[in-house]
Amino acid sequence: MQFDRIIKNGTIVTASDTYRADIGITDGRISAIAASLDGADDIVDATGLYVMPGGIDSHVHIDQPSGDGIVMADNFETGTRSAAIGGNTSILAFCMQEKGDSLRHSLDVYHAKADGNCHIDVAFHMIVTDPTPSVLGQELPALVEDGYTSFKVFMTYENLRLRDDEILDTLDAARRTGALVLVHCENEDAIRFLIGQHEEAGEFSAKSHATTRPIAAEREATHRALSLAEIVDTPIVIVHVSNRQAMEEIERARVRGSKVVGETCPQYLMLTADDLDQDELEGAKFVCSPPPRDKESQDACWDGLERGVFDLFSSDHCPFRFNDPEGKLNEKGKKSFRWIPNGIPGVATRLPILFSEGVQKGRIDLNRFVALTSTNHAKLYGMYPQKGTIAIGSDADLALWDPNKNVTITNDILQQGCDYSPYEGLEVKGWPVHTIVRGKTVVKDGEVRGKKGDGKYLPRQKSNLVSNMAG
Repeated sequence: MQFDRIIKNGTIVTASDTYRADIGITDGRISAIAASLDGADDIVDATGLYVMPGGIDSHVHIDQPSGDGIVMADNFETGTRSAAIGGNTSILAFCMQEKGDSLRHSLDVYHAKADGNCHIDVAFHMIVTDPTPSVLGQELPALVEDGYTSFKVFMTYENLRLRDDEILDTLDAARRTGALVLVHCENEDAIRFLIGQHEEAGEFSAKSHATTRPIAAEREATHRALSLAEIVDTPIVIVHVSNRQAMEEIERARVRGSKVVGETCPQYLMLTADDLDQDELEGAKFVCSPPPRDKESQDACWDGLERGVFDLFSSDHCPFRFNDPEGKLNEKGKKSFRWIPNGIPGVATRLPILFSEGVQKGRIDLNRFVALTSTNHAKLYGMYPQKGTIAIGSDADLALWDPNKNVTITNDILQQGCDYSPYEGLEVKGWPVHTIVRGKTVVKDGEVRGKKGDGKYLPRQKSNLVSNMAG
């Protein structure tokens, strides 16, 4: 049999198995897996490497409107390029509905930004900020049928958050259409109350971002989101969980019979609130929501990854340049934490951090690593088995890992639009040395070999969590 390409002598790792075999690729898909394959002019020698499904980062913000005078650091070219550097072959980016716009118009805007500019494959979650009857009753069902099968709602940020009655209406629309809802859980009223107290006390530095968004505000909102989903009887995803108390709400909901997926991110494993407490405005680099917590919360999040409280490990990549008047150090941001753009870069460092800190330190095994970073994302968001596994007929989306490669993370190797990494100087063991999308090399040995436009848009099926519940 003749193949376009063969990956030889590697150790294949999926969410369930680890074994030595060759992979044959034809027309961008995996066409054979066997102990030994021949019949291709293009041979990739993977001796000593792990061959894994390419990473799927299902929580990424790129080129998103962020307020007057504020510009996000990554467009779809730089964002997907950096993702590929970090071993990712697909991302799910957010498409934000601006108040007064239709969902369809918002999607048209984002497609115009992404189409022809991506190095890896891209799908969209919608962000619903204006859940009018026409949006929920007409637009949403049509879009779900067109392959936009998930969307996000916010319980915080005054210009984004939905009231409880709006969340109920939105969850009910999701239940009827078979869409999956992601929820950002923080209590905006509690946060605004605490911001007022801090301002009265003259506390304006970056560290106040963390103390105005305490664990209790996340815990309460998580409980409320789960309760609203229980009332409507629809599954939800609780995104970027930062602490044990919110984790316990997820576990209690599961005991009650609710279908809920938990997600955490590298910042909650590697950073703490102390990182925000730095001189010369350096703390602004670490402002994100929910904020990093403390060592106890870090340990809790590792426990959640090990025990299955979390099914997803995502980056929540939301990059703003630091030393930039349109970024973290805008004129108002220099004066008060309230105006520091929320979000940090991380799409390129997600996988190496979990591999080094998780697999290499014995917290999780290789198969759990693949599940948390690729397979579970594909299954949950309607892309499996096209994505997220190594199997006959699946897209040849592969990341070849050198488990012994030591790398010191510096911003210059990440090839992103941001001017810093919150993990600058972190030493990791294990690095993706070859990223392949649908059979084509996109990155090899840190060098971009592909071009913008290699990545395609991915329409998706309904989630495995909701596909049998709509009606």
